Amino acid sequence: MLDKETYEKVKNKSLELFEKAGIALREDEKENIEIVDGGLENIEELGLEIVTYVNTDRYCAKEMVLLPNQTCPEHKHPPHDGDIGKEETFRCRYGKVFLFVEGEKNTWHVQPPNEYFTASHEIILNPAEQYTIPPNTLHWFKAGEEGAVISEFSSYSDDATDIFTDPNFKRV
Repeated sequence: MLDKETYEKVKNKSLELFEKAGIALREDEKENIEIVDGGLENIEELGLEIVTYVNTDRYCAKEMVLLPNQTCPEHKHPPHDGDIGKEETFRCRYGKVFLFVEGEKNTWHVQPPNEYFTASHEIILNPAEQYTIPPNTLHWFKAGEEGAVISEFSSYSDDATDIFTDPNFKRV
């Protein structure tokens, strides 16, 4: 669990990146940014900051922030309860996103932070570029030096069913 000082610091950095991306947020959205550290207490390196606009049984829309060089841990959205798993499209709004998905390994421009990263096909997203990740596909993503803002459009998001390759990372 993040202490209040760290939460506020990360929240303020996230708000700066939203502003750089030209993303307008309501006051309640600014106050309720979800800071995801997975219990690792290493938020500057591993984690993600999220504002969820809508999440119904049919679709979901979010804005996500990665601080400079921050990495969202590798995970997948598996089938469950008759659903095929979450399909999501990432659209880069600001910065540079190094997205890794399952597939043939290619040339990497960044390195993963630890041994729990196995998806090895790198896709680079610059502002206005997007990529759709199929359901049940291992993926992870990392921001460049200036951080990144990503819009996510997806089917229903059920974070509790996500499977992370790092057994120490807990998404709640």
